[in-house]
Amino acid sequence: MPSDQSTWLIAVPQDGDSEGLLPEITNKLPQPTGVAELGIPSFKTGTLDSLIALSEELPKQDAFFTATVAKIVDTLRNLLNNDPAKLAQHVLVNERTVDYYVLGGWKWNESRYGVQRSLREMVDILNKEMASIDNVMKAKLNNYNLVKGSLVQMQRKKTGNLSIRSLVGLVTKEDIIQDSEYLETCLVAVPKILAKEWNSKYERLTNMVVPRSSSLIASDSEYTLFGVVVFKRVHDQFVQKCRENKFIVREFIYSEEQIAKEGEDLEVADTTEKELWTELLRLSRTYFSESFQIFLHLKILRLFVESVLRYGLPANYVGFAIRPEPKYTKKTLSVLTNHLSYLSPRSSGRAQKHGTADEFAGEYQSLMEQEFFDFVLYEVPWIVL
Repeated sequence: MPSDQSTWLIAVPQDGDSEGLLPEITNKLPQPTGVAELGIPSFKTGTLDSLIALSEELPKQDAFFTATVAKIVDTLRNLLNNDPAKLAQHVLVNERTVDYYVLGGWKWNESRYGVQRSLREMVDILNKEMASIDNVMKAKLNNYNLVKGSLVQMQRKKTGNLSIRSLVGLVTKEDIIQDSEYLETCLVAVPKILAKEWNSKYERLTNMVVPRSSSLIASDSEYTLFGVVVFKRVHDQFVQKCRENKFIVREFIYSEEQIAKEGEDLEVADTTEKELWTELLRLSRTYFSESFQIFLHLKILRLFVESVLRYGLPANYVGFAIRPEPKYTKKTLSVLTNHLSYLSPRSSGRAQKHGTADEFAGEYQSLMEQEFFDFVLYEVPWIVL
């Protein structure tokens, strides 16, 4: 059963039976089903062996192309913070919606993929183009994620409670004893519920703590940051006693140069992240359009190859795209199956190959696993906003 979340691409032989087929099917399909003609060129068929080889290879390429398009959509979705309205403005093909591209009278791009080439050449060209897009997107996304991760790490230092956040910008020069041979200021984050306990016992945690030297520097909802003056020689002992009493000593060296450097680094990281975000958004938008066109061209090649193998020569086929209304998917498939049942005698040979036993289980396994209809059908998954 084809998915109710995809557009169906269908091919049938172009002969007397196919005349007037599209209007007839359109009239029978439940509304508001979208239906449009697809222009399938008469490609060079090549040999039977080459067609079978392509038929085996194309599903793998199809899966790769589908994944590449999906990854670009995911990148856009993440860049736009999962905003469906904004995403809809960027998943466009030649500045039109995907539905318009598929259902708006689609034609093969002969200026880019000339039909004088062999099927193998065209598949190789499409694969090369998609692989190039995938590689560029991976490199750009990785670069952006590195910068974004660095920025988030810097910003995280500015957040959190006083036991973990950066003290740059909170502790001033006046809060710290500097250039003393014997004394130093220890900065201690004390849980608010222990603030009274701190005030009553800090002078006795160790010897050589300067009496009445505790001063409140900052406070948040969880902790209060105190500065206390101790002799340097008891630093390690004081830290240990604080730990035993659930007071957290924050290691901090006041440096105006460091303060300036951290501010500058944060500004540079923020600017770089914004620039790379803009570049990645523009590239993703462009590459979505490119990759989706490449993807659909590969689908048309699959339609053609399967049609030749199933219906034989002459290699002239009528193609059309159907966008089923999800609640009428079964009815839509039933209409197609009944209306195109006249193809059954011509496709029965191929059906037998799909159902053949062990001799095809290896080399032609992917062919056997395909769902079989009297007509050729492949799906284009919808872009979920």
